Order: sequence, then C-alpha cells, then structure tokens
Amino acid sequence: MLSTMQDGQLSLARLLRHGSTVHSEAEVITWTDSGARRETYGEVGKKAAKLANALRGLGVTGDQRVATFMWNNAEHLTIYAAIPAMGAVLHTLNIRLFPEQLVYVANHAEDHVVIVDGTLVPLLAKQLPEMKTVKHVIVANGDASTLEAPAGVQVHSYSALLDAQSDEFDWPEIDERSAAAICYTSGTTGDPKGVAYSHRSIWLHSMQVCMSDSMRLAQGDKALVIVPMFHAMSWGLPYAALMVGASLLMPDRFLQPKPIAEMLEVERPEFAAAVPTVWQGLLQQLDANPQDISYLKEVVIGGSAVPPSMMHTFQERHGVTVVHAWGMTETSPLGSVARPPKAATGDAAWAYRYSQGRFPASVTARLVGDSGDVLPWDGESVGELEVQGPWIAGAYLGGADVDPDKFHDGWLRTGDVGKITHDGFLTLTDRAKDVIKSGGEWISSVDLENAVMGHPAVAEAAVVGIPDEKWDERPLVAVVVKEGQSVTAEELRDYLTDKVAKWQLPENWTFVDEVPKTSVGKFDKKRLRAFHNEGKLDISHL
Repeated sequence: MLSTMQDGQLSLARLLRHGSTVHSEAEVITWTDSGARRETYGEVGKKAAKLANALRGLGVTGDQRVATFMWNNAEHLTIYAAIPAMGAVLHTLNIRLFPEQLVYVANHAEDHVVIVDGTLVPLLAKQLPEMKTVKHVIVANGDASTLEAPAGVQVHSYSALLDAQSDEFDWPEIDERSAAAICYTSGTTGDPKGVAYSHRSIWLHSMQVCMSDSMRLAQGDKALVIVPMFHAMSWGLPYAALMVGASLLMPDRFLQPKPIAEMLEVERPEFAAAVPTVWQGLLQQLDANPQDISYLKEVVIGGSAVPPSMMHTFQERHGVTVVHAWGMTETSPLGSVARPPKAATGDAAWAYRYSQGRFPASVTARLVGDSGDVLPWDGESVGELEVQGPWIAGAYLGGADVDPDKFHDGWLRTGDVGKITHDGFLTLTDRAKDVIKSGGEWISSVDLENAVMGHPAVAEAAVVGIPDEKWDERPLVAVVVKEGQSVTAEELRDYLTDKVAKWQLPENWTFVDEVPKTSVGKFDKKRLRAFHNEGKLDISHL
C-alpha cells in the first residue's frame, strides 16, 4: 500500500527559496578590518540568482563542479546557496591543504570553475597551472587583475559578473539524491578521499542541526561560525541557518583570539562553533583582557576531544555552556551531541557532557571488537565505532574500489575507538591509530591529554606512543606552557598521580612552542611522531 502524501524533492533550491523569502530579514554579517558589513538573506537570494546566471554563461549547465577557495563570509554563503540550487556541485577547497593535495583534489573532482577570495589569490596562483580541468577563476573581494592565469584559464571579477546579471533565476527541480557538494578528507591513508553529499542528506542533516537534542540552532539566533566553510560543510550550519532564519556572524580571515573577542563584544552572538584550539586561544585572551561573554549561551566544540577543564572554565568563569559534539567529513559531519538526559544532575550530568554525545535517530551505531564481533552497549566494552544512516557516506568518490576497507557490510568504519552506554552516549578513548599499547594494556592518549591540560600552567598537550624495549610502547607527552607560566616535567607527572593509573604515568616529556596541527586544527600526531623519529624533540626521561 502506498501513502497518499505528495512527493517533493528535498533540494537545496527549495531551501534557498525558503530562506531568502520567509527569512529574508535574517542577516549574514561579515567581519572586516573596519568592523562588520551586513547583508540580508533576501539580498543573498538575489545575489545567488545573479551568480547562477553568470555561471550559466561560463558553461556551468549541468553538474559541473564549482570550487571555492574562500574564508567564511557573505560571498561564500551566496556560493553555498547558488551552486547546488542551480544543479551544479559545490566543491569546497581546503585552503590549508599541502600544495600537492590541493592540486590532487581539484583534478580528481574535475573542477570547472574556482571562486577565490582576493586575499587568497597568491596562494591559489602557485597551484593553478597544475589544475588541469579549471577553465575559469572568479575573484571575490579583490582585484581580479592581480591573478596571472595560465593559458586556457579566464579570470573574472565576482562583482563585475554579478552586476551584469538579472537577480531572477529559474531554479530547476533537482533529484534529491543527486550530488550537491563535495568535501575531501585527509583523515585516511594515501590521497585525500572525496565525499559527495546529496541534496537529501544535506536537507535531513540541516533539520537535525536545528533539533532540541542537537545544536538547537533556532530562528532569531545569531551564530558565530568559526568552523571553516571548507571543512565538512561548516558542520552544516550555513544550510541550517537558511532553514530556520538564524543570522550568521562570519569571521572571514580574522580568526585570532583578539578579533574573535571583538566580534563577541560588538555583535553579542548567542551561539558559536569551532574546534578546541580556537577556544583555548580565546580563554587566554579573556584571561589577559577580561570581558563579559555571558550572553553567549552555548559553544559547540568538535573536531577533537574537549578537555573537561575547558568546559568547567567556560561554565564557571564566563557562564558559557560548552556542548561537546562528534563527527567527521564522512558523517556530514554530525554524528552525536552531548546533551545530558533531563534527569541527570551534578556529577552525573557532567559525565554525560564529557562524552562525545548521544546518537540521533538518523545515525545507527555499533562497536566492533578485534575479532569482528559486535560488542554490547554497556559503557565498558571498547571497540571500533561503525555508523550508518541517511547522511553517512556509503563510499568515497570514485566508487567501491576507493579505500574499501573503510566500509564494512554497509557500515562506515570511523577509525575511532570507544564505548557506548545503554542509553546511546558515545565516549571515544582514541583513534585506532593513536591508541598506545603498553605491556599488553591499552593507554588512551585522549585521556592523558585531557588530564595534563587540566594543569593551570598547560595551554596544550598532545600524547603519542613511542617504542619501548620493555613495554613495546610508552606515552610521550608534548606540552605547550601558557605564556607567563612555568612548569617542569616532574611537576606535571606528580600532578597526574591521582588522575591516572600508576602504570600509565608518562616518563617521556617534551616541551614545545606549539603542537603541530592538521589542516582542520586537530593535533597532528603523525608529524609529532615523525619529529620524535627524526630526533627533533628534546625529551626528558623521568
């Protein structure tokens, strides 16, 4: 028996029409070196139509890929809306990729057009000659004449292109299962892998972002979106904002603690999202230059584990609730959000908040042991996390032969190791490649990092396993000390004595100016291990 319901495509064209009309007065606010500039969603809708008309004239007539090389700003939101809505495919290029990776992903996606921010033209220009399929480059927020393009590539001014176009466009009816956007992940071995999101997956994911058990993005909110639009679709926040009419505060290239503090003071957003390293820097800024940020109701932090000490500092010193979330490029990226059950109070509520969170109805999860058996949700059994659902990748771009080991019997193998409680809360203990096996026992690098970062003199701490003749592996702790503070390896080891088991206490310590980071701001443990292997670290052995 079939239903009697109407059948409409969950396309981003429909989302754009809705956001630019029903929520036409909501704003996208872009930070500049002289303050903020503002556009309404109604204006975004008109500019999206202009951009779509311009791209038709440049040969984007079907599902050609249009890449962005952009900061978080109003222009990028317009592009986010226009490209999928016109039936083309958005490809967000990560501006922090290594040059050879940047060239690889542009060629692999077969980008036809690249839209680049004027401040990033010098960075793109170095790699553009190697991007074999690019025919047009559009320069936004800058002088197009500064880009000397290789033969066969035409350069255009974003503003001039749009000025010549109509602000009306006949948005096509699009199959909701067709590709809307592509992101590449470097979290796997070898070349970056492409994840092609569908219109349907983005629509469903956007709805979840707005739900009460998720990020709770709501009409009338102003959201400071620091998580880059080139990283996992900015955690789905741009599309969710169009869906419910939340205004967006975009930091553009001003990502340092001082301008972020200025944005907070001037615009007073209720919501913000970024990786832990951003908020660690902001806390140091607020320590040096106190200001009230209690209007900031919630900060969603993901990308890597949040130290409990950071959660408590935001809550107790600034009145800001930190909401822990987990996800990855392959999960669109929302996988789980840590909102405690209503009945949980005190330490029990904090324990839930420390976790990576509870799975929503659309994400099914399981834990798989070393022998391939499925483990129970008992809060104790530890295994590799596998997930499936309507916004979870089922393959990489290019088909089943691309890293097939990442997908198992219809499940995505996340590479994360953890445990799940009976009520569906996930706690990750490590990445499979980062867990430390010492004397036949497992040591969680994440748990050690969180414990060390609880020390008041520590700004950052990253833990990796290094070879040991007796125990196979032992932890090495790389520590960044806060400016104006001092602490020794002996003091830190003593600090840990009542926080971790005695056999887990690290005897290998190194003090560094900065922990190396990946292109998305996570600790780059692969580089840290390489520094150790190459003898580049000054290590204290206790």
